[in-house]
Amino acid sequence: MRAVTQASVGGPDVLVIADQPDPSPKDGEVLIRVRAAGINPVDGAVRAGYYPLLGEPPFILGWDMSGTVVALGAGVGGLKIDDEVFGMPRFPKQAAAYAELAAVPADEIALKPKAADHIHAGALPLAGLTAWQGLVRHGALRSGQRVLVHAAAGGVGHLAVQIAKARGAYVIATASPNKLDFVRKLGADEVIDYTKGDFTSQVSDIDLVLEPVGGEHADRSLRVIRNGGVLVSLLNVNDATRAQASARGIRVERMSVVPDREGLVELGRLIDQNKLIVHVAKSFPLEQAGAAHAFLATRPIGKVVLTA
Repeated sequence: MRAVTQASVGGPDVLVIADQPDPSPKDGEVLIRVRAAGINPVDGAVRAGYYPLLGEPPFILGWDMSGTVVALGAGVGGLKIDDEVFGMPRFPKQAAAYAELAAVPADEIALKPKAADHIHAGALPLAGLTAWQGLVRHGALRSGQRVLVHAAAGGVGHLAVQIAKARGAYVIATASPNKLDFVRKLGADEVIDYTKGDFTSQVSDIDLVLEPVGGEHADRSLRVIRNGGVLVSLLNVNDATRAQASARGIRVERMSVVPDREGLVELGRLIDQNKLIVHVAKSFPLEQAGAAHAFLATRPIGKVVLTA
């Protein structure tokens, strides 16, 4: 099979296409013919050596995938050859999605939503599960609550806005000036240009904040949460912020996304109900993985995808 590999950490140019041995599914695994593999910021961090999840190179990046089942390992039930599936298997261990074939645990994937093609399904899992787990599992989001989503035009943010709206929340979103209209079209009830003053002067009485920035930004987010609310952070929250939160009865959740078949099913249901749309900024062939990583670094709206 063809796969994108790297012999060293570094910039996008370290990603090269090469022939690799075809994987075989072990017990409880399926072999997927990968049609599309989403690219996420964590991919770039691992590639560059800033976040050594996979140890020393060589390794094959990628967790998001959508494709077709071509072989079943022993003991696999509920799936069959030619099923179209998607998922974020093995995270944070190597799933090797940047390849034509991937052998992955059957219980960490789900049937692809019918309303999505492989490119859009392949763009969904990691960002979608981050948004879903952050809002629903960690944040315990309820209908009628006021939710603040930061970086609402990004991979996680644009999905979080839609998920929160689908669950009956009043959504306030922050974004840069050139992305405000996009976020409005997602259904956000209020949109804040974060370049025009401090958002803390424009919003208050928030039940739940989804916070992807961390540091001092998390501290400022705390100021707009009502007593007894929830701060869900994708990055570490310092002890001082936690102490302030505790004094006001605010729950602080530091989350890391995990494989989640149930969550995938829920995301697929929202897509098939036309309540969730994955925005793909651009797709690249597998051979252009380096260019795709460079493009992602420009912070486009939505997701970037490789096609195999």
